[in-house]
Amino acid sequence: MRKHQAQLNVEDESDEINLTPMLDVVFIMLIFFIVTASFVKEAGIDVNRPDNQEQQVTQESANILVVISESNDIYIGGRLIDPRAVRANIERLHAENPEGSVVIQANPRSKNQLLVEVMDASRQAGVYGISLAD
Repeated sequence: MRKHQAQLNVEDESDEINLTPMLDVVFIMLIFFIVTASFVKEAGIDVNRPDNQEQQVTQESANILVVISESNDIYIGGRLIDPRAVRANIERLHAENPEGSVVIQANPRSKNQLLVEVMDASRQAGVYGISLAD
């Protein structure tokens, strides 16, 4: 009977799983992956976004919009303007907001000569920031 109990105790000890070698392998793999990982900062562009949406609205409203219609009429601020008064109107609007630029929206069927005249009038008014829009 003693032999039988001694054999049971030996069998109980041998049934346990030894996790020490498995933990060693896991730590070795962890060290391998840390060492081989590349810590490279990816190239990119830093973008500075505006903090406030109101700033964008004021900048857009600060522009002087000149519209040339298909029938070669010139509109500034929604009002019909005589071609000879374009310079005076742009000077007045530029004096109200010196940071504004001129945005010219010309119809594709309008005369190019009128577009050039509006551009010249805005330069004579002291505004050199001129943009063309569709």
